[in-house]
Amino acid sequence: MLDERKIRVLCAVIDSYLREAEPVGSRTISKEYDLGVSSATIRNEMSDLEDLGYLNKTHSSSGRIPSDKAYRFYVNNILKAEKMRIDIEKKEEIKRILTKESREIDELIQNSAKILSAITSYTALALSPQIREMKLKHIQLVPIDEREILVVLVGDSGIVKNTIFRLDQNISSEQLERISNLFNYKLKGLTITGIREAMSGEIFKEFYDYKSTLDRIIPVIMNSLDDNSNVEVYLDGVTRIFDFPEYRDTEKVKSFISFIEDKEQLLNVLLNNTLNEDIEFSIGDENKYDTIKDCSLITATYKLGNMIIGKIGVIGPTRMDYLTVIRSLKLFSANLSEIIEMLLKK
Repeated sequence: MLDERKIRVLCAVIDSYLREAEPVGSRTISKEYDLGVSSATIRNEMSDLEDLGYLNKTHSSSGRIPSDKAYRFYVNNILKAEKMRIDIEKKEEIKRILTKESREIDELIQNSAKILSAITSYTALALSPQIREMKLKHIQLVPIDEREILVVLVGDSGIVKNTIFRLDQNISSEQLERISNLFNYKLKGLTITGIREAMSGEIFKEFYDYKSTLDRIIPVIMNSLDDNSNVEVYLDGVTRIFDFPEYRDTEKVKSFISFIEDKEQLLNVLLNNTLNEDIEFSIGDENKYDTIKDCSLITATYKLGNMIIGKIGVIGPTRMDYLTVIRSLKLFSANLSEIIEMLLKK
């Protein structure tokens, strides 16, 4: 366990390195941080922190830089001590932008990645709602006008899709309600696979009066299920990695971009942990793939009601502004949860 003075010195080193991206010496800490001790004492503490694995030397004459262990300590202890109150004004500003630009869930998630990247200056990624094992809870057909219909699919893990389509003929609200009841009677409790199998069969043959309408609606629902059965990862700000001095090496950049654009690897990383935490960190060597062992991946979950349905996060160098990232992710997590529910009540 680190004593109070070592913690203060370590935090000062981390703060300086996050800002300047240069190895930190004891004189820098002594001049820029009022720790109430001499430069010699700071030098001794930094040497102890190096022996304990919290600081590294890049070469014999340099100052120190934080290790992955130091960043983990910083995240687990320093940031947890910070009162992470949500900035209501900023939250509402982001919510206004997202609401204005997003009419459907997929569009909302994609726009969230774009705005998060702009705010944090890191590569942002967002995982679409996961419904692979969803069981149908409810189908609702909502009339928009005499021929235009909104199809809403509700699963036990949340509402997953809303699709608008047009019929060739007018249909009344009463007819739509009867067809909604029919779908719910036949399909409630089935998984996506079960729904697909049921709809490809003849379970609706006795409802001949609605045959022409069913023939139009069933393909729409099937397409909605097909669109959502595969989890999507939305990326934005991939080239922002060029902005960091840690990535001035061309080959290093190529490796990062190659990794980030490999959907299978990204899904493996994002889905490696179950969706049971509000904020998750993977710092440096904690990452599974060698390509990102000098990166930090921070993700937050978003929900529908109390059910976690997806993730949004950032990836960048371990020399990351963790405080800003965490605060931003909390804002987006809260907004996504609220807007998804709002979109699906329209």
